[in-house]
Amino acid sequence: MRVRRWRRGWQERSKLQRIELYSQFTVSVIPWMFTLTWDLASFASDIRRDPLPLTLGGALLLVSLGQCVLSNRNVKPSYDHCLGRSVFPRRRLVAPLVLLVLGLGLPAALCGVGGIDDDGLLLLVINAPMALATTQVLLVPVRTFLVQSLVLTALTTGLFAAAGLRGGVLAGVVPVTLFGCLLVLVSVRPSVWSLSVMWQAEKARDVQARLAVAEERLRFGRDMHDVLGRNLAVIALKSELAVELAQRGRPQAVDQMVEVQRIARASQQEIREVVRGYRETDLRTELAGAQSVLQAAGIECGIEGDAGAGLPAPVQSALGWVVREAATNVLRHGDPRRCTIRLGATADAVVLDMENDGAEVAAKAGAGGSGLAGLRERLGTLDGSLDAGPAGNGLFRLTATIPVPRPRTAPLREEL
Repeated sequence: MRVRRWRRGWQERSKLQRIELYSQFTVSVIPWMFTLTWDLASFASDIRRDPLPLTLGGALLLVSLGQCVLSNRNVKPSYDHCLGRSVFPRRRLVAPLVLLVLGLGLPAALCGVGGIDDDGLLLLVINAPMALATTQVLLVPVRTFLVQSLVLTALTTGLFAAAGLRGGVLAGVVPVTLFGCLLVLVSVRPSVWSLSVMWQAEKARDVQARLAVAEERLRFGRDMHDVLGRNLAVIALKSELAVELAQRGRPQAVDQMVEVQRIARASQQEIREVVRGYRETDLRTELAGAQSVLQAAGIECGIEGDAGAGLPAPVQSALGWVVREAATNVLRHGDPRRCTIRLGATADAVVLDMENDGAEVAAKAGAGGSGLAGLRERLGTLDGSLDAGPAGNGLFRLTATIPVPRPRTAPLREEL
């Protein structure tokens, strides 16, 4: 059951969320990798086989493992802090700092009692700050991290000098400490920077879709204003004139009210035409628009089959809305690389298939949204149907079917 829940949770994530999870996992592995190689290698071959050195070495190994555990717990909050989602609680750094002090103090004690070889000592020194640096590099600017690395190097060098380390080995503490910090910097920071850029691009794409909707609403509002504004102004003027004429007992008041009636009816017709133009869509135009928008978003889009030029207007309008809504779902909820639109006819129906390789659309497009439900209602007025869901192999397919008793189209086999 746990494996199934894990797989379901993985499949429901977008590709960008999967990349972020993989990046966090990689960062979490780094401290363990160095601890289980460098610390264990030193413990196995470089520590003198006496009770005190072995005790100090065992304590150091436990401290290093504790550092790895705390580092893993802080990876996700550190990512959220670096990506601007939340603020990292500084109190979570207290325990890692204490373990860092112990991780440097125990090798210094080993050096003081002569319980470790020089090569093994340098491996312990380079590994000591790795776990804390893995999360610290995400919490502060790069310049601040570099300054902190220099301060840590100076303190580490002073600590081992006080423990009696001299000569070339003491001089070697400086580069190995800096190397460990810089290794973390070049390994961890670029991955988070790349994630930040990708999340910004994702937000920009969502904003682009919202702007397209807002632009369409403005266009509709502008058309309604152009139609109603002029006619209502004329109706108001003629009504006032009719009232004045009626108060004076003039028969022309009837003519003015007849004119008001005529303008009102003409306004109703114009409003119907505006609403009809807004509601009805041309299938060929919607196919070309969907292809253009998806390609602009970096999604390869191909259109196969006939262009639907001879279909009845209600069928074209319904299928146009399907194309528009499906393309919007791909942009807002999925992260595919390719989308294919197929339009064809059977003996008694026209079938539209939209298929893409972003299967997560299935869960997100249908969760909490009314777009697909609205399409089913629109197709239902034409006795049509809509099916949407994963199609296997990481594909998501949406199929719209509308009965057409006597299809007037033959496949044109042209690609827009």
